[in-house]
Amino acid sequence: QAHLVESGGGLVHPGGSLRLTCAASGTITNIETMGWRRQAPGKEREFVANINIRGTTTYADSVKGRFTVSADIAKNTVTLQMNRLLPEDTAVYTCFAISTAGHYWGRGTQVTVSS
Repeated sequence: QAHLVESGGGLVHPGGSLRLTCAASGTITNIETMGWRRQAPGKEREFVANINIRGTTTYADSVKGRFTVSADIAKNTVTLQMNRLLPEDTAVYTCFAISTAGHYWGRGTQVTVSS
């Protein structure tokens, strides 16, 4: 069974940028949506962004205008370009895929924004 693996996390200063990438180990068919969620220390997991097979994107208000999600759904990959990062963006970022057969999740990659 396929699973998702994230990469690209790291430590950046406020105002910096990171690009996260997510790819499937194995093939996921009939994906309708791919995207990202995050969980900060001591806080609940929250939605970040997603993109559907038509290319329509949705963003959380907290990241709108700063983050851009893109995907090659046929190749089971999704990216998150994060610009003008803020300390409150610090979290473990996890990608997801929604297919007609089920939902798939990665284990996450750490993003830390700190001076």
